[in-house]
Amino acid sequence: MSNDAAANMLEGELQLLEFEVGGNHYGINIAKVQEIMMRRQLVPIPNSPEEIEGVFMPRDQLITIVDLHKVLKLPVDENERGLFIICRFNETDIGFHVDKVNGIHTTSWSEIEHPPKMATRLENSISTGIVKSDSAIILIIDFDRIIMELSDGPGLDFTGADSAEGKEDILGDKHLVIAEDSDFLNHMIVNSLSDIGFKEIRSFPNGKEAWDYISSVRDTDGDITDKIAAIITDIEMPQMDGLQLTKLIKSDEKLNVIPVFLFSSLINEQVTEKCREAGADGQYSKPQIGMLIQKLVEILS
Repeated sequence: MSNDAAANMLEGELQLLEFEVGGNHYGINIAKVQEIMMRRQLVPIPNSPEEIEGVFMPRDQLITIVDLHKVLKLPVDENERGLFIICRFNETDIGFHVDKVNGIHTTSWSEIEHPPKMATRLENSISTGIVKSDSAIILIIDFDRIIMELSDGPGLDFTGADSAEGKEDILGDKHLVIAEDSDFLNHMIVNSLSDIGFKEIRSFPNGKEAWDYISSVRDTDGDITDKIAAIITDIEMPQMDGLQLTKLIKSDEKLNVIPVFLFSSLINEQVTEKCREAGADGQYSKPQIGMLIQKLVEILS
């Protein structure tokens, strides 16, 4: 990811790469994109999910290609040769087969709308946001969900989560706030935290709604950490991103004692520095929720 892309995130801006699949318009944060390649011959992987088109190895780097036509259940445009958008998630390079790329849009997180609830259901929602451009409506794809569902594991990595064993009584009294725009991941994170003993969890689909709730309890009597013991937030979210949310909390003289942890597939050296500048108490790469739980238990108990 370029330094400009990292800087833009802290300023509340998003550079969105627009692409097409089956005649529909979709988008991905340019911060996740490594490069764009012409479609080429792949080596198929026996017994892999049908969405996995195959692998290839440019510059001695093995890259798995996911066919977004099959993920989205859309036809291949026979008039287009096709492109591979090569992305990086959690230090792993993964490519996505699309029909064509239309360009980059610079917008603000506040202009991104959450998909209407009537148009999505938890079990099949594949979009985390909607952007209206002059020429089309662009759906932002939940790439984290796609990768987790195509992996062999349980989705989240719980290595380190055993630190919570035997501490259910302590954790059960702690109030957590979760901000995560992916309905799929939001549900999974809340369930994971509930399973280890947290009983008081409020989750929100974006930083704006989380901030509205945090602001509403700010001036209540008593210790603020009795109202909100810790906050876990994604970085990429419509309305308000996690870096903005963190900065608002940590610049407030009463709220800044609340631990804030960023949980995102964008975490790398540059983004880690931006998280620290915003005042985050820690940043963890999806899907390593076990490490996050370990730190939560250490601080809260």
